[in-house]
Amino acid sequence: MAVLGLCIGSAGFENTVGTLLGAHTEAAERAMAQQIVWDIRLPRTLGALAAGALLGLAGALAQGLFRNPLADPYLLGSASGASLGVALALASLGGGAGMVGGSMMSESAAISVFSSSVWVRLGLTGAAFGGAVLAVMLTLSLARGVQHTLRLLLAGVIVGVVLGAITSLVLLFSPDSLQAMQSFLLGSTSFIGWTSCLLMAVVWLLCVVAAWALARVLDGLSLGESTAQSLGLPIGPLRAALVGVLALATGTAVAQTGLIAFVGLAAPHLVRAIARVPHRQLMWLASAMGAVLLGGADLLARWLIAPQELPVGVLTAVLGGLYLLWLMHRGGGALGGRGA
Repeated sequence: MAVLGLCIGSAGFENTVGTLLGAHTEAAERAMAQQIVWDIRLPRTLGALAAGALLGLAGALAQGLFRNPLADPYLLGSASGASLGVALALASLGGGAGMVGGSMMSESAAISVFSSSVWVRLGLTGAAFGGAVLAVMLTLSLARGVQHTLRLLLAGVIVGVVLGAITSLVLLFSPDSLQAMQSFLLGSTSFIGWTSCLLMAVVWLLCVVAAWALARVLDGLSLGESTAQSLGLPIGPLRAALVGVLALATGTAVAQTGLIAFVGLAAPHLVRAIARVPHRQLMWLASAMGAVLLGGADLLARWLIAPQELPVGVLTAVLGGLYLLWLMHRGGGALGGRGA
C-alpha cells in the first residue's frame, strides 16, 4: 500500500518512482519527481496509515469501554470540539487560509501551497486538538467523572450536539470560512507533512502501549462491572486512564485529517470477524486494520476521479456504511452482542 501510494497522484497511476530512479531522466524532471514523492506522496501515505491506526485503536477502546459494539471514537464529543476549534480559528483568520483546494489542484501546485501555509496548518491543528481536549474535559465534567458509563455516554452526546450547533452559528456569521471548513468536515489527508506523520506515530506508540497495559480492565468490563470489581481491578482510575488514551488518540487523528467516519467503528468489527482475541491483541490488530482501511481509502480517493480528488472521509463513510449494512443483513445479532 505504501508503494502504491508513491505511484498514485493527481495524474492517476504513474511511474514517478521510475522517473526518480531512472538513469536517463533529466535533472529538472528528477528534481520535480523527488519533490512530489518525498514532500507530498510519501508523508501523505504514511500519515494516512498513522491516522487510521489511531482511529482503529480508539474504536477498539471505545467499544470496550462502553461495552457497546456500535461505539465509535467520537462519542466523547472530541469531533465536535475539534470542529468548533477549527471554525473559530478560520473565522479569526478571515476564512481565506487553511485547507485550501487540495482536491482540485495538481501536485506541483500543491507543493507551493503547502510550503506557504505550513504555519497556518499548524495553527489549525493546534485549534482542532485544543477543541477536542476541551470537549472531552467538558464531557467528563458533565458526567461527574468516569464512574458511570451511561452518564458519560449521554454527556458526550449532549456536548457533541451543543458544540455542533455552536460551530454552525460560527460558520453562519463567517461565511468565508465555509469552503475551508469543508475539507475538515469531509476529512482530508491532502496536506499531511512529515511533522504530522512524526507526531501521529509518536502518539500512536504511546497510546497503543498504554492501551495494551490497560487491556485487562477491558476484558473485565466485558464480563460486567461487578465482575470486574470482584477481580480486584481499580475500575475508576483505570477507566479514567482509558478515557485519556481514547481522547488523545482521537484528538490527534482528527487534528491532522479532519472528521473521518467509520474507520474507528469498522476496524474492530473486521478484526473480530477474522479472529476472536482478547483486548491485548485486539489493540494492535484494530490499529493495523484501521491503517489498512484509511490507507486504502486514501489511494481510492486519489485514483478514482484523477486529476481531481474525492474527500477521503466520504469514501470511508460509504464503504463503512455498506459493510455495516451487510453485517446487519447477514445476521441480526451480529451488531447487538459482545461477540460482534
